[in-house]
Amino acid sequence: MMNDELQVATRHKTDLIMKMALSEFVLRKKGIYGILHVIILLLSLFLVISISIDTFKGIPFYEQSVYMEVQLWICALFLADFVLEWILATDKKRYVATHFIFLLVAIPYQNIIAYMGWTFSPEITYMLRFIPLVRGGYAMAIVVGWLTYNRASGLFVSYLTMLLATVYFSSLAFYVMEHGTNPLVTGYGDALWWAFMDVTTVGSNIIAVTVTGRVLSVLLAALGMMMFPIFTVYVTSLVERRNKEKQDYYKKIEQKQEPANSAP
Repeated sequence: MMNDELQVATRHKTDLIMKMALSEFVLRKKGIYGILHVIILLLSLFLVISISIDTFKGIPFYEQSVYMEVQLWICALFLADFVLEWILATDKKRYVATHFIFLLVAIPYQNIIAYMGWTFSPEITYMLRFIPLVRGGYAMAIVVGWLTYNRASGLFVSYLTMLLATVYFSSLAFYVMEHGTNPLVTGYGDALWWAFMDVTTVGSNIIAVTVTGRVLSVLLAALGMMMFPIFTVYVTSLVERRNKEKQDYYKKIEQKQEPANSAP
């Protein structure tokens, strides 16, 4: 009997703790804003997976009515998110000025192009698929930042996540543009190797032959030169903080030992 009551009390306490943790998470992450960011991130991950599958299998996505319909709904949700955050913003003019790019990337360009009957090259049409992911990248940086214990670590992890995502998307685009044209790109592994070597500014034996590939080469190298100093600064500050904590620890030990040594 006592065991049953103890189990019920333990279960009730666990449920209460979980509810409090969830409530604290929602409140700490700005309530509805946090929920919207998580939804946007999940929808963006769906787009990433769809783009990756179509790329690896060589499927012409613009012939898939299901994908176009899903993307239309996702862009509609992005637009709804923009409107809702604008309504909730205290300074609406400032919100539009600082988040206007999110309105631009939420427009379903591909659906508009298909509806108007305009035609573009497969390469341009493929690149348009990445536009909505800009909104998802912002949400990803925020969500990843939540999982870290302080602001510096959150900023570092967000930058690292964005860098890896950019490398991955660039490798997909490079593979589509160069595969079949560049004899050095025989598979996706070559494109991924090129992207990592290019972003580190080390360079690889793979040289872009298409205009898009050359533009991506310049952009990735520039991104690497901007991002890697951030990592150096973070590691330096981390080492300095650890050294300071170690010095404070030894100082406290010495302060505790001094009264003991001075006692008769």
